[in-house]
Amino acid sequence: MTKNDVAVALSKILSSKKEACEAVNKVFEEISNSLKNGDKVVITGFGSFYMFETKIKKGRNPKTGEKLLIAPMKKIRFKQSKDFF
Repeated sequence: MTKNDVAVALSKILSSKKEACEAVNKVFEEISNSLKNGDKVVITGFGSFYMFETKIKKGRNPKTGEKLLIAPMKKIRFKQSKDFF
């Protein structure tokens, strides 16, 4: 399912597809902003999203075999609700 599919489904209860697209975009924008601010996003009955930072880890360049350190990164995790299924 794509963002457009969500907008099409939502347009059945809103007045237009344009309005539905704006609503879907606003929801995802708010989720993104909350995660960037370090907040946890909880959608009751569906699950929660949260941001975490990985640690520095050892890696290697697959072409040269050279060892290197991989910098920490911010990633998003999703944990489904117990009521999901």
